[in-house]
Amino acid sequence: MTEIAIIAVGGYNEIGKNMTAIRIGKDIVIMDMGLRLDRVQIHEDTDVECLHASDLIAMGAIPDDSIMESIDGNVRAIVCTHGHLDHIGAISKLAHRYKAPIIATPFTADLINQEIKDERIFHISNTVLPMNAGERYNVTEDLELEFIRVQHSIADCIFAAIHTDKGSIVYANDFKIDRSPTLGEPPDFTRLRALGEEGVLALITETTNSGLSGKTPSEQIAKDLVWDVLIGTEESKSGVLVTTFSSHIARIKAIVEAAHKMQRKPVLLGRSMEKYWGTAIRTGCSDRDDIAVFGRRKSVDKALKRIMTEGKEKYLPITTGHQGEPGAILSRIANGETDYLIESGDKVVFSAGIIPQPLNMSNRFTVETKLKMRGARIYDNVHVSGHACKEDHWELLRLINPEHVIPAHGTLATHGYYLMMAEETGYSLGSNIHLVRNGQELLIV
Repeated sequence: MTEIAIIAVGGYNEIGKNMTAIRIGKDIVIMDMGLRLDRVQIHEDTDVECLHASDLIAMGAIPDDSIMESIDGNVRAIVCTHGHLDHIGAISKLAHRYKAPIIATPFTADLINQEIKDERIFHISNTVLPMNAGERYNVTEDLELEFIRVQHSIADCIFAAIHTDKGSIVYANDFKIDRSPTLGEPPDFTRLRALGEEGVLALITETTNSGLSGKTPSEQIAKDLVWDVLIGTEESKSGVLVTTFSSHIARIKAIVEAAHKMQRKPVLLGRSMEKYWGTAIRTGCSDRDDIAVFGRRKSVDKALKRIMTEGKEKYLPITTGHQGEPGAILSRIANGETDYLIESGDKVVFSAGIIPQPLNMSNRFTVETKLKMRGARIYDNVHVSGHACKEDHWELLRLINPEHVIPAHGTLATHGYYLMMAEETGYSLGSNIHLVRNGQELLIV
């Protein structure tokens, strides 16, 4: 009888550094290889691409994959669900250890190729295979991989399903159930429902917002919030600056559209803005290649100087720094390190929530305080989450009816909230819902 096991490598004790291995007999499929951003940010001026994997593991910044040495099997594929760094940020440090292709959607694959290109320590020779949502790939003669369209706060996100003779294993990390997205199509409910009818052996799912009641609002709501703040005011002469996730292409497009409504010129500022917007253009997630983008510090500073010279009321800068990260564009503006001066009445719009980690909360508080001291009006949390809330998780469970459920991507607290919800749905801890920790292997068949 073929054994099926779930190996928790990273992301089961914390938010970040996601990595799960699924073993079917002696064939292994790895899901995600991510970074834990706060463990990197706490070390100032850290260039991840110049650090050795062992140093990053010691810092708790990437998964400790030493457990894989004791697993009897061969890795056949590395699958990445989307392009956030907590899911692909360790590819350039760990993928070379496994003779397997890296499979991801086109947007994610482009970002992975950039990570590999920037790597300074290791040579990554793994083939990167782009695969669209709705397509399938034969991992082995007996294992088939399927990508299923979902929504999240980044373009081209998928659920990955591994089809075995015991049923499918669905890896749902990360997602939101958004029926009216502003970029891409809604989740493929027809296919998810069919999966449930065919038989889902196990669901591995994120738990980030499982403690929040209700459903996560649609990105359309976020667009309305952004437009209300940016367009819905008679005060049009002040400077206006927006900061958001560089990877959130749907949100950036909404801000760009609002800028044109305001008769202001949108300008994207920051290295990660340049990176993700370039990926969006190359992969067809955006056709707006006419937007001014500046990534390098000198070009950013020149752009900010020109904005001040020509008039802040003519521009809408969209910057990095929504978490208050030291060195990001918004932090430099707040510190008075650029020619862009915040003056009394200027708006600073945070179209992003605070990632719930102490370092982020501290950095964000510091930047907001400095901006207020310069006279800025702060518009906070003009945002909706990209993660499923409690009722979204309940809906997915009822939709696919998995035999086993394994909470991932979270802490004991978020796992606990998910466990309580799952038990309300009829699952039982230790029987068919399983709490695992980094470094453990769970045998389900």
